[in-house]
Amino acid sequence: MNEYQIKDYAGKLAKGFLRNPLTAVLGAFLLIVGYLALEIMPREEDPQIAISGGAIIVPMPGASPSEIENIVIDPLERKLREIKGIEHIYGMAMDNVAIVNVMYYIGENREDSNLKLYDKVMQNVDVMPKGVMQPIVKPFDIDIDIPIMTIAFYPKGESNITEVELLTKVQRLQHKINGIESVAKTTIRGSHKAQYNIEVDLGKLSAYNLSLGQIMKAVQSVAVDVPDVKGRTGSNQLVIFGVENAIESVGDVGNLIVAQYMDSPVYLKDVAKVTEGIDIQNFQDAFVSQREEGDAAKMGASVKQITMSIAKLAGTNAVFVAEDVLEVLKENDAQLTEAGIGYLVTRNYGERANEAVNELMSHLVITIIIIAVMLVFALGWKESLIVTFTVPAILAITLFIAYLSGQTINRITLFAFLLSLGLLVDAAIIVIENIHRHLHSHGVDDRTMDELLIEATDEIGAPTNIATLAIILTMVPMAFVGGMMGSFMKPIPYNVPVALLASLVIAYIFTPYLSRKLLKKPEHHHGHSADGADDIAKEGEQK
Repeated sequence: MNEYQIKDYAGKLAKGFLRNPLTAVLGAFLLIVGYLALEIMPREEDPQIAISGGAIIVPMPGASPSEIENIVIDPLERKLREIKGIEHIYGMAMDNVAIVNVMYYIGENREDSNLKLYDKVMQNVDVMPKGVMQPIVKPFDIDIDIPIMTIAFYPKGESNITEVELLTKVQRLQHKINGIESVAKTTIRGSHKAQYNIEVDLGKLSAYNLSLGQIMKAVQSVAVDVPDVKGRTGSNQLVIFGVENAIESVGDVGNLIVAQYMDSPVYLKDVAKVTEGIDIQNFQDAFVSQREEGDAAKMGASVKQITMSIAKLAGTNAVFVAEDVLEVLKENDAQLTEAGIGYLVTRNYGERANEAVNELMSHLVITIIIIAVMLVFALGWKESLIVTFTVPAILAITLFIAYLSGQTINRITLFAFLLSLGLLVDAAIIVIENIHRHLHSHGVDDRTMDELLIEATDEIGAPTNIATLAIILTMVPMAFVGGMMGSFMKPIPYNVPVALLASLVIAYIFTPYLSRKLLKKPEHHHGHSADGADDIAKEGEQK
């Protein structure tokens, strides 16, 4: 019988790894790197979409909205249109100021976009009309403005801590959290700052023939009137005039001279009430209430709270960042308790991301088990075992490549794996089924096990490659979908083709290798099938 001539890469791979002692090492290596990639890949609940843009603020004192639109906004918009990648430009003309908002196409690199925007504005500063002040370019930080954690801090029990003291303690803790490596931004909301409140008596103001403008000017002068450096003396010593803080108490504020009335000074305390307190003009209060112990339906009293929100850097692990923040809170728990401050984690995106990933991974395992059970009835338990091994190996390769390409593991990435799971076993099932057919074919006793395995794998190589390529091509158009949906669904066209290509390689390498280890040619007790039938016929004729 002539030796089978290998025609496809499937047969070449099967032959190259069939008796190679490193094949088992390769299989173990793939599973290990896949597990490591799963553990160290950044975890998110949803993909972090890159949104870039910015605002250009151009002050022009004394200009009307119509003038702003004609001589500032329209020329600026024409120049900004020269920047590649801009999707939308929105101009707003108001008294004394022009604001132009720029939005780039979703997916554009934020740093590059900000640089191009700044360069274009600075290149055209000299052609702006007379009277225009220095433009301000303020980039958007949308990709790091979404917090992964929010923590509410509130006075605990009968604590007498003031709102100002609460803010001071939380700000110190905020400084420590900012030092965490992957934390991008922290913000505090619902807080009140210390200030002196001046409540002007309009009746007394009229009696002294004063205006609110004079009051404001007198208060502002305390902050701007500072000593200047006068120069050097003859002995080459620097002369500096210094004073203590102009305002240190309520009395200092009340003793400000706001005007002269009938040759006598008018103090601020004569026309206004000065108190030390918080910024009462800030109405952004936040409250927290907790369920009482033993009664889930009954809520406790609401108390004022300060919320700290924490955002992470793009591409970092939300789980690790959240754990680092909780570790800092734990380290400072004793200090917070001593100060009478309680805290409550009201949002933990890292915990939710970890739960979502673990849940989908468990579903992935359940799906693999279902496939294995189905194959037991269709092919046999040994064949089912061979095909089942290929699934984690394929997923390991896909996860490792996703990690190398800088992707995160999130619900869309895992959905891509679940979507392709039914397709991943196709190649392995086709190979094992053809091997099974060859092992039970005519003339099997005259051929070695290696020849059967290589031929069975090589035969289905070309059609399996074409079928897999056709499925991959159906996924490619998804990579060209633009906008928010395109960026959100990017993991599917990135990972499904990789998984399908990996399924081919794994099927051609490990299916024949494991078949040689686990499967055997069926034994024929009456000799070769064709020759045995001829011998029986001849014996009958002789009799």
